This record gives sequence, structure tokens and C-alpha cells, in this order.
Amino acid sequence: MSRPPLQAALFDMDGTLVDTERLWWEAVEEVAAGLGRALTGADQPDVLGRPVEHTATWLAGITDAPLGELAAALHREFAERVRTGIVPRPGALELLRALAREGVPTALVTASPRTVADTVLDVLGRELFAVSVTADDTEHTKPAPDPYLAACRALGVDPAACVAVEDTETGVASAEAAGCVVLAVPSLAPIDEAPGRTVRESLEGVTPASLRRLVAPDGPTLRVMTWNLWHGGTKVRDHRAKQLAVIAETGADVVGLQETYGTAAEELAEALGWHHHRAGDNLGVISRHPITARLGDPDVGFYGAAGVRVRTGTGTEVDVWTVHLDYKPYGPYEAAFDGLGADELIAHEEVRLGQLRDCLRQLDGTVPVVLVGDFNSPSHLDRPEVDWPVTRAAEAAGLRDSYREAHPDPVRDPGHTWSPIHVEHEDGSGRPEPQDRIDFVLHRGLSVLDSRTYVRGTPRTWPDVEDNDWPSDHAAVVTTFALDAATAR
Repeated sequence: MSRPPLQAALFDMDGTLVDTERLWWEAVEEVAAGLGRALTGADQPDVLGRPVEHTATWLAGITDAPLGELAAALHREFAERVRTGIVPRPGALELLRALAREGVPTALVTASPRTVADTVLDVLGRELFAVSVTADDTEHTKPAPDPYLAACRALGVDPAACVAVEDTETGVASAEAAGCVVLAVPSLAPIDEAPGRTVRESLEGVTPASLRRLVAPDGPTLRVMTWNLWHGGTKVRDHRAKQLAVIAETGADVVGLQETYGTAAEELAEALGWHHHRAGDNLGVISRHPITARLGDPDVGFYGAAGVRVRTGTGTEVDVWTVHLDYKPYGPYEAAFDGLGADELIAHEEVRLGQLRDCLRQLDGTVPVVLVGDFNSPSHLDRPEVDWPVTRAAEAAGLRDSYREAHPDPVRDPGHTWSPIHVEHEDGSGRPEPQDRIDFVLHRGLSVLDSRTYVRGTPRTWPDVEDNDWPSDHAAVVTTFALDAATAR
């Protein structure tokens, strides 16, 4: 069943449209300090995204101060800060104005009281909102679904056809419980990715078209996944069934595989009713779309690259390459355990750099290209103190890193793919295993709608892995691309 087009955009206020989340935190800090209580990050769940009444009750419980006096003090401190310190969040006004120009109804949905919301509406422009729902307008506020359901009823729209824009876990829980599609833009506290939830650094660059695609893609898409199967998956019981479950859950259209143990691509494709290409005993590609050409050396060794050309249902052709680069010497170990400096680390990348350049020379420039794989190298986009040459060479060839496009901040969103099961080094020394992003989905000629790492369940750590639902030692990376109809043949 196809989903309806975007019917409305529903916006949280504090921390999403205006930088009042910081003001609210400062107000609560001020009141708490006056009672001899210093707040820490551990207190954020009872402050951020919460209505005054909740935070007042919480403060009363930990300070024995009268509830009524606390609520009044919080209202007073916050209102004063709002009057003097409202700052729109980056991209917020641009998106609201674009939605207004295109006739998409918008609602303000906030856990703040009406008096505060009215002050913010005056700053942003009341004409930009068809409806506003505050803590005073529903019996239950966030994280209950009531505020978002009330906004949808007032607008006469289906929650499933609306995008709710939120900045806290509390707000996300409210919107998702109401059945809305969620765009999370974290302010003070991080928000985890989840199926059906999109997380972005800010509203900069978000457009009405972006929101429409979250509800119902307005054009053809291609979802590409890279996955190192880890000895074909054989370290885990029932690995083939678990691999199939992962592919189904991610909704991938094409999967570039490494460590196939020879037969994995064929067996997975046969079980899925898909097309496949096997290259040597280590590399493979499976695709729900027809494979019209097989690219590269079919007898490639354990390390190297292999590709296919797929034709989507709209006729768009895309080349998808999978690559596995040598893991020795491994730069993160040399940096963490041996203390090597940048120059030495870069010099030791020559083998991988040569293998990648062999692949880059084979890429066709006439159709869009996706290059995925286990590079066994960090990215220069993540570790700027070392100009890692492998990812730099890919960038010089015009390839863009889809995960970093979707998540530009490597501190907030490290995107580690090595390793969900190794927390200590395997040598038994007890040294922490360096965690790094070494699996990539790179592209040229496409537009990124979403990119995320994926691990099924909560895998147990090495060596107690045989019953894990996740049959790999790497996280996968899954990127959804918009296909430009102009590339269709």
C-alpha cells in the first residue's frame, strides 16, 4: 500500500525551532542551585522536553521544596529568559517560510505553557502556523501522544501523513506514539536512530521536498547496504536465516558483500529470489533489481573489488561495486597500541591505497556509481589529525561519503562499524579495542536521503557470539539514495 503525500508538518518548539531548550535548562539550573542542588547530565531526562509541572514535581521530590513555589519559580525564570534570549535554530525560519510558500499546513506542538508559546509565536511569526497546541490544551502532554493527536485533529490530517520535527527523546516518543513520521534534530542530548526515524544535525538544508520524501518518496529510490559477513557468518548459529532476516529488516535493494566464503551471495540471492554476482571466494553482490553487467575480475583474490550494473524498475542504471581492502597493517592498532605518528600511519596505507586505486580505475563515468565495502581504514573525515589516504583518494575521484553527508559531526555521530562485538583486544591483554568507522557507502551521481549503521539486536561480545542475532563482527551501513530520473535510460 502506498502512503499518502505530506499533509502537514508538526514542529516542537523548545530546542527545535528556537533555542529555548538551553534557556529552559538554565532556568531549572538556577532554581535548583537556589535550593542547593547542582544539576548534571544525568538530570536531563527530567528536564529536557518536559513540562513545567513534571520538572517542578521532580525538583520537589529531591529538594523537599513546596511544589507550588517551585512551579512559579520555574515559570518566572524561564519566561524572563524567553523574553530576552530567543534565538531561532539554524534553518528553522527558512523551512517554515518554504512550507508556507508551498501551502503545507504547519502546527506548533509544545510542552511549554501557552504564555511562553505565544511569546515565541510573536517572534517567529504567527502567520506561519495554522494551529498551536501547548501544555494547557491537552490533559496529558509529551511523552503521551495527545498533543500531536490534537494538532492532527485540528488540521484534519492523518498522523501517518505528517512529519513531526523534534529535538528530544520525550518529544520523539510522543510523536511516534501518535503515528507520525519523525525527523529528529537533537539539541542538547543525542537521539538514537531507529527504523522509520530520521536523525539530522540541524534543519539547515531541510526542504519541503525532504519532508515529503520522509512520508512518501516522490521519486525512485535505491537502498544500498555494505556488509562484511565475517567468515560467511559461520561463527553464529543459523547464520543464513539470520542474514536473511537482516536484509529483510533493512529493506535493502542491493547488498555489497565481503567475506562471503564463496557461496553466500548465491545462497542468499536464491533464498530471496534476487540476482547475484560472485567474484572469487570473498566478494559478492546481491540485488533485487536485474543485474545487466558484471564488472571487474570474476576471479579476484581475497582482497580487491567487484561490481555489477543494476537496472531499477524505472530504467535507471547504477553501478554498484564492493571492495575489501587488506587489513594489515591496521592503522587504528598502530595508532592506539604502537603510538605511531601521522606520517608513519599514512606511509603504512600503501597496500590498501594501491588496491583502492585499482578499483577506482575501473569505475565507469557514464552512470551513477556506488562503491561500498570494508576498507580497513579510518576516514579523514573522522580523524582529521591523520589525512588517511584511502578515503582521501576516493574523495579525489569524486566519490562522496554518504554517512558523513547525513551525519556531518563525527563526534556526535561516530558511526563506528568496527566492532559491535569486540570491546577488548583479542590478544587477552584487556586493552580496549579501538572503535572506528571502516565500512563505507560512497557514491557519485546520486542524492542521499538517509544513511545509518545497522546492527540487529544487542550482540554479546567475543567470544560468546554463537547465539547472537547479529551474525557479523562489523556493523552494516545502509544508505537510501534518490535516483534522478534524468539518469534513466
